[in-house]
Amino acid sequence: MMITPGDARPDIVRDASDGALADVRALGAGAPVLAFDVGGTDIKSALFDADGTARGLRRTPTPIADGDRTEVVIERLGVLAAELRAAHPGVVPHAAGLVVPGIVDADAGLGVFASNLGWHDTPLRDLAAARLALPVAFDHDVRAASWAEQRLGGARTYENSVMLIIGTGIAGALIIDGAPYSAGGYAGEIGHSPVADDPLCACGARGCLEAVASAGAIARRYREATGVDPDGAKGVIARAAAGDEVAAAIWDSALDALTMSLAQITAVVAPEAIVIGGGLSRAGGALFDELRSRLAARLSFHRIPELVPAELSGNAGILGAALRARELA
Repeated sequence: MMITPGDARPDIVRDASDGALADVRALGAGAPVLAFDVGGTDIKSALFDADGTARGLRRTPTPIADGDRTEVVIERLGVLAAELRAAHPGVVPHAAGLVVPGIVDADAGLGVFASNLGWHDTPLRDLAAARLALPVAFDHDVRAASWAEQRLGGARTYENSVMLIIGTGIAGALIIDGAPYSAGGYAGEIGHSPVADDPLCACGARGCLEAVASAGAIARRYREATGVDPDGAKGVIARAAAGDEVAAAIWDSALDALTMSLAQITAVVAPEAIVIGGGLSRAGGALFDELRSRLAARLSFHRIPELVPAELSGNAGILGAALRARELA
């Protein structure tokens, strides 16, 4: 079912404070909130004002620690929040949004597991709330990004959509009947759905989609086959277009694997749209046109979803965190 968005094309707002220039879609009017998108390498942070403008949006390194990084990450959030509030004293946040990678139980406020951050069943929501002295909305980073795409971006005219981020790995999230579906944090692991018998995936399983068709896997497979560094997946795609048979075979198998995964999603979930983001989405027609034709050829009576590019790019996670925070404010 199509839904009519309240604002068909929300404004793009640029905030140059802190020297961090970034185009970020405005949230619209609402309560001021803090937002944090934590990754294994960096943290994106911002203070969203009552107009929905991101103030002080910037990216800073995620602090390093041996083993569990919970303590140093929570402390860094407190420092970033204090800096944002000091730089914008007229904007008083009513709540904060925090999104993180790994397996996340948003309802319980737990970081169930994140290999690159070292936590296990950690009460991140409560720890952040205590450090920030604010109510905290807590969620998975890709699920929050899918919510932002549903509210503000590529999926905003659909009630049922799937978000697929294809980069170094592959991550996913589901929006069903206008609401995120999490299943205790385990839903959306599209990158670790099996599409083949090999190769061995970093997760320990075999034949995961991520091990075959992520941008990282495409470059790795070419390098292993030829001994040549192809300059990432984009280099493999360019070589395939130029007639390199090894590159063409690897790219074809990646497209087949993605098509199989999308066909499974379509048959089981029947999304109206599949929103594709991440580095591989920049392949344009080489990805989208091929997937559209292959998906249509593979399925029969099924409702074929629209395949649309993500619109919010690297800002989707922090926008999702801000949207979640506003639900508490």
